[in-house]
Amino acid sequence: MLAHMTLSDSPKSETPPLIERLTGHIAIFGGMLALGVAGLVVVSVLGRWLFSMPVEGDFEFVKMATAIGVFAYLPYTQARRGNIMVDTFTGWMGQGVRNRLDAFWDLTYAAFMTLCAWGLFLGARDALRTGETTMQLQLVVWPAIALCALLCVLLVMTTLGTIARLVGAKNQEAA
Repeated sequence: MLAHMTLSDSPKSETPPLIERLTGHIAIFGGMLALGVAGLVVVSVLGRWLFSMPVEGDFEFVKMATAIGVFAYLPYTQARRGNIMVDTFTGWMGQGVRNRLDAFWDLTYAAFMTLCAWGLFLGARDALRTGETTMQLQLVVWPAIALCALLCVLLVMTTLGTIARLVGAKNQEAA
């Protein structure tokens, strides 16, 4: 079914495109980061419960790592067309019309995430300029914000790739 097409659904090649492989590796990094955060929380809670000694600044690590993890998952989810799709009102339409609608919404998503990336880049620049740090551990915050911005740019590139696949599928269907 075309609605679940990924970037690698190409009749020409069995090998996924570079961007899909890259997003997969980054998603694995995000998963390892999430596991690390979960481990940190367990150690902190157990330390607080057993010894009245939580991990100092655990919430600062959790906050930054969670943001990075979420942005690490999004490009791979888009590449695999795994975002939530509601086709309640479009199931009766032809595949070409659904492809155009999906391409339109992917373009909307890409535009919104471009704005998010821009805002994150501005936030990273300001955090670098002002020397902003976390409250408790005084960790510098701009690298985490900049990494989220870069991951957001990767998401936009991935989304443009899915748009190209949808438009290509529409043109193949018409031929």
